[in-house]
Amino acid sequence: MGVGGLEGTSTSSGVPFPPESLDPGRPARPLPRPAGPFNRAAEGASRAGGAQWAARSVTSRRREVSGECLGWGRPAGAGRPEEALAAGRDPRGAAARLACSAPTPGGDGTMPFDFRRFDIYRKVPKDLTQPTYTGAIISICCCLFILFLFLSELTGFITTEVVNELYVDDPDKDSGGKIDVSLNISLPNLHCELVGLDIQDEMGRHEVGHIDNSMKIPLNNGVGCRFEGQFSINKVPGNFHVSTHSATAQPQNPDMTHVIHKLSFGDTLQVQNVHGAFNALGGADRLTSNPLASHDYILKIVPTVYEDKSGKQRYSYQYTVANKEYVAYSHTGRIIPAIWFRYDLSPITVKYTERRQPLYRFITTICAIIGGTFTVAGILDSCIFTASEAWKKIQLGKMH
Repeated sequence: MGVGGLEGTSTSSGVPFPPESLDPGRPARPLPRPAGPFNRAAEGASRAGGAQWAARSVTSRRREVSGECLGWGRPAGAGRPEEALAAGRDPRGAAARLACSAPTPGGDGTMPFDFRRFDIYRKVPKDLTQPTYTGAIISICCCLFILFLFLSELTGFITTEVVNELYVDDPDKDSGGKIDVSLNISLPNLHCELVGLDIQDEMGRHEVGHIDNSMKIPLNNGVGCRFEGQFSINKVPGNFHVSTHSATAQPQNPDMTHVIHKLSFGDTLQVQNVHGAFNALGGADRLTSNPLASHDYILKIVPTVYEDKSGKQRYSYQYTVANKEYVAYSHTGRIIPAIWFRYDLSPITVKYTERRQPLYRFITTICAIIGGTFTVAGILDSCIFTASEAWKKIQLGKMH
């Protein structure tokens, strides 16, 4: 029974009455029941007994109405049942709407599998987001920063990297214990017939006037000489020197001023990414030194291996050099100058290897750049937005 002009409900059927039915002078008139599967089912349940209807499974009841739900439009009072009751509509229409819109279980009573439940990136409607000028500026700067880092990493990925390592070993075991030497030296004040190359080492080698794979080029109309030679030395301490010892007749006061164009050991390496002392004496000028002075070049030879991307290895040698200049006298008191190259080998081997950055490392770096930049930018934007909102609230509080 309604009170205060409110709608009432029938005690027998639970159907809402219209407001005019509360008038004492008029008989109560219940709302007409819309025809539908739920009403027929409810009437049948009331006649057959509520216990029998309640005992039926949810699956069987839905099957009864599923055929009509497929062709049924929006039922009367569609929506939540309590909202339909408050609006004066039939709440059973809302229940029917909910029943029709609910997913239909399978034959075994289970709900159908929805692959979308694995989506961890749930989409937020665009209407629920709020763009800001600060966020736009941060987003643009973030994208530019990511682009810059991406191009930098891409350049590093494409470029071949040369790494070096040190170890103790003889790298070129197939050389037979020999090292190839290339010498190119000019003596502008000494005749070619007086110039010779002598080789000595601790294995007992003593060769005077080496002429194999060598040639002498006259300079200054035959006054000077340029010596070019390629020879081998043993991998033991020793020396080779340019002198007049091999000449048939020793000259008086030979002039040993010189310019060294090249002195290298092993294979010639011309690699841009490797800057070593492969020709440390190249360009050495001793033209202004004492003509009768001997020159000692003390070399420390370091074995070097260069391995390209294909795995091919080339063996060369770097060396450090120290020199001194002095006047040497023979046992007869004569001055016999020479240009000495005294060498010793280092047990340390330097290896250069060409490498390219692996693809998985490049992808990992790019993901780290993008993820890290977006995370930091999001934190920065959130802090600025929160601070601006708090400032607005403070200003509004001051105004009121």
